[in-house]
Amino acid sequence: MSGTRIDRRFAALRDEGRAGLVAFVTAGDPDFDLSLEIVKGLPGAGADVIELGMPFTDPMADGPTIQVASQRALRSGMTLRRTLELVRRFREGDKDTPIVLMGYYNPIYAYGNDAFLKDAVEAGVDGLILVDLPSEEDSELCLPAIDVGMNWIRLATPTTDAKRMPAVVANASGFLYYVSITGITGAGAADPAAVGEAVERLRAQTDIPVAVGFGIKTADQAADIARVADAAVVGTAFCQAVADGLDDQGQGTQACVDGVLNLTVELSAGVRSARG
Repeated sequence: MSGTRIDRRFAALRDEGRAGLVAFVTAGDPDFDLSLEIVKGLPGAGADVIELGMPFTDPMADGPTIQVASQRALRSGMTLRRTLELVRRFREGDKDTPIVLMGYYNPIYAYGNDAFLKDAVEAGVDGLILVDLPSEEDSELCLPAIDVGMNWIRLATPTTDAKRMPAVVANASGFLYYVSITGITGAGAADPAAVGEAVERLRAQTDIPVAVGFGIKTADQAADIARVADAAVVGTAFCQAVADGLDDQGQGTQACVDGVLNLTVELSAGVRSARG
């Protein structure tokens, strides 16, 4: 697959000689309007790719911080349909920044696969990461998504062995998401040396870019990953920045937006310094 926004963004990063910053935020956290303001502000603050978490009641791969972010979004009335509306509103002012939806299959299944893919493409979604749809189920959503021009982004982990790897890279496009630590999001910190070795193993199996996530919270950590990978993915730290900006009643404030965007500036500076 070639010519998607994700492909073009990683090609531009290669031309610049640097890694990218992939920013994960939960759609609708802390509410629709502030979430939209956050997403609109991410590119200008230095995010190269945006991952939007689809709020779900049982996000099994996510740690407490992202779980709570999903709960806040759901309480504010966020749905998958409103997530697509958020993307649509973002696209009114930004036609270039790639947007990936990340989450779980259940909300898409309830929406209806064909209807979801149609609406997602029309809204301006570029790729999907579904943590609970393995390669054995590619006919369910992966292949139909590819048929409509979306990138299907696969996850690899420290426990993905050589026997499993061909199934992981099969039908993957856009970028490969390497989960740098075992366990849930927000747990522990990535080991740059181990990550570097893992990225080299992945690059021997595929020529698509490798982005590394989990365990990256600071500019220094992002810089360490940017030296060995094509992008650093940060999520828990952004969801925590939203939480830190809530008022005493747990409602969103402008501080939620400012906290996320200020952190984006710091992380982007770290990523950009890595190969300077």
